[in-house]
Amino acid sequence: MVLFTILHTYALRLEDTKNIKFIKVAGYILLVSLIFYLGMRPISGVFGDTVNYNYAFKKYQLGGKIGNESDYYWHVFMKIMSHLVTIHVFFTICTFLYIYPMYRLSKTVFNKYWYYAFMMFVVSFSFYTYAVNGVRNGAALSLFLWGLCYRDKKIIMGLFFLVATLFHKSALLPILAYLATLFYNNPKVYFKGWLACIPLSLIMGSVWITLFTSLGFGDDRLTGYLTGEASADTFSSTGFRWDFLFYSAFPVFAGWYFIFKKKFNDTFYNQLLNTYLICNGFWILVIRASFSNRFAYLSWFMMAIVIIYPMLKQQFFKNQHILIGRVILLYFGFTYAMFYVYYYK
Repeated sequence: MVLFTILHTYALRLEDTKNIKFIKVAGYILLVSLIFYLGMRPISGVFGDTVNYNYAFKKYQLGGKIGNESDYYWHVFMKIMSHLVTIHVFFTICTFLYIYPMYRLSKTVFNKYWYYAFMMFVVSFSFYTYAVNGVRNGAALSLFLWGLCYRDKKIIMGLFFLVATLFHKSALLPILAYLATLFYNNPKVYFKGWLACIPLSLIMGSVWITLFTSLGFGDDRLTGYLTGEASADTFSSTGFRWDFLFYSAFPVFAGWYFIFKKKFNDTFYNQLLNTYLICNGFWILVIRASFSNRFAYLSWFMMAIVIIYPMLKQQFFKNQHILIGRVILLYFGFTYAMFYVYYYK
């Protein structure tokens, strides 16, 4: 799909009728096929926590009670579903809640060019992991994206935000960050804050981990991510992750370039970018935590739209359609390369 997309960017203009037809058909095929392909996956440990979710689902099917669980209402949702559908239908519903909001936000913001933003979401490095492993976290943050579709209808947006936090408390970070941008939305200040987080983490990394742990940030599981042990050869490894800081800087550079070099002025884009900067800055502070990838996703799930947004809203370059194709190819290329570097090294 990525290759077909970049071929079309070289052959057709962005607004060409043939191109519009292609991206519309390709987009809906991608949306539907991904939901069913990932939702109907086999129950196997190959897919991370899929087995654990299946175990809890079966327990509720047999009449098991909800214990003293964190994210209690996620378990209420799972228990209700266990009496209505099979495990594969349940996973398909979860996958819908994960993927559909990416489409919905792309469609709402970019109208007929939604396919390019949706494709960026799909080829993101963390996309697959949170479809089959961190299912609850992925669904919660996608509900946050769905809520952004109703930014002019604050009550509906608030309801989506509420459900997101009931599914997974970690959604509070991007929600609070976004709410902060409603009151103060100057990218220059947030850029400086993000940059300041790097030396603060290098000098006082363990202090921030201890501070957030002592404040009771999150639940026991989240505290475990901060203080637990992880093997050094996994993605959840310890130390200052310069490689993932480099990856996190892609949308930071894109935002800086379009806002300050190209003078792109869009209030909602500033809000998205500033929300990303706040959430990613938090991750940088706790980057030495054993499972800091769990915190990284609290910003990474927004990378795609932050990078592609300006180019789908305003003409900056002579051959911008080709550039959009190249950005998608490079973004996918990073994911493809990382798959072999980190999982088949």
